[in-house]
Amino acid sequence: MSALNAIAPAKLMRLLGTPKCPVLIDVRMAEETDGRLFPAAIGLSGADVAQWGRNYAGQEVIVICRNGQAVSPGVAAWLRHHRADAQILEGGVLGWQAEKLPLIGAEALPPRDDQGRTVWVTRARPKVDRIACPWLIRRFVDPQAVFLFVAPSEIQAVALAFGATPFDVEGEGLRWTHRGELCTFDAMVEDFGLGDWEPLARLATIVRGADTDRVKIAPEAAGLLALSLGLSRMFEDDHAQLEAGIIAYDALYRWSRDAYDETHNWASHRPRR
Repeated sequence: MSALNAIAPAKLMRLLGTPKCPVLIDVRMAEETDGRLFPAAIGLSGADVAQWGRNYAGQEVIVICRNGQAVSPGVAAWLRHHRADAQILEGGVLGWQAEKLPLIGAEALPPRDDQGRTVWVTRARPKVDRIACPWLIRRFVDPQAVFLFVAPSEIQAVALAFGATPFDVEGEGLRWTHRGELCTFDAMVEDFGLGDWEPLARLATIVRGADTDRVKIAPEAAGLLALSLGLSRMFEDDHAQLEAGIIAYDALYRWSRDAYDETHNWASHRPRR
């Protein structure tokens, strides 16, 4: 029997990575995480919910603790007091792990700013990787992440001045860049611990084909390249292009998860006689 005001891990996994995903709040203490963070979750202290809970009034929230019993029920009750639509993750992180669902490697995340956000910097005028990577980070790693687009000559200075992490740029010692035949999106999927999630692995092949001029490795890669180049010419503002591109990657992810083996033709949707 399901717990009161609880969501099952499998149901939450169906929401993760989509625009419909609720706000995820991980209230585990640092020593409980064992270096594994919950995907797309904001880490907050459950003991302080009376102070921060009002920030989520009117929002749908899932509260996550170690086992679904220790802290999350009380935090969710406080959030409902603040007029949030709050549930807990049934079984907590232990239940999530029991179903072999992905967690994020904490060591792969860059330092956060004083507002708890990761900050990233890359080259202006994005095409493929520089839209795909922000989509992955926003949907699976840090929904509050900030992305700065600057001229290539300004990347190092901006990174130093604002504690931003460069990605999809060349440079000795940089983590988030191409690795041989793999693109930066590949690197992020692997290093964040998401490589075993088949829909993302499938999507990574498409991104790699579009980003490295090897569109034959996936039939969809040529279409993604065309869409990416078209978006880059529609928008002068990089952030407006990013928001439009995120919608495109939302659609690609849902295709990769739910419809990759579906076909369509003139006759397929005719009513049967």
